[in-house]
Amino acid sequence: MRRKILPYNKHLVGRARQLRKTMTKGEIILWQHLRKKQILGVSFLRQRPIDQFIVDFYCKDWMLAIEIDGSSHDSLAAQERDAYRQAKLEALGVSFLRFSEYDAQNHPEAIAETIKTWLLTHPQKKVLPSQGS
Repeated sequence: MRRKILPYNKHLVGRARQLRKTMTKGEIILWQHLRKKQILGVSFLRQRPIDQFIVDFYCKDWMLAIEIDGSSHDSLAAQERDAYRQAKLEALGVSFLRFSEYDAQNHPEAIAETIKTWLLTHPQKKVLPSQGS
């Protein structure tokens, strides 16, 4: 048995590192609730490259991406890009939870509770049969 490894563009690693240094206020606040396995002992990573994209937060064991959408996501063009990006990653098996920047700043406990509920009601995707079995 082994963990499913998702493809990623190695050229995005530096960009992801930069995004970790310049997180939005909402991302910083939510990260305080996600870091150090505070929700059900589950590990989350921040600004994680997957395929040709970078997601705000990612849980490998559940293949769950969490996105914090600020005002830059309000335009029709941005919403179309988000939908395309999400569809591409969902095709790889990644699930999504999206929250607003406002809620991340003002209601992080409610977001943490929503994430906890999601984890409790969805199966873990951690281990897949090894190839050839």
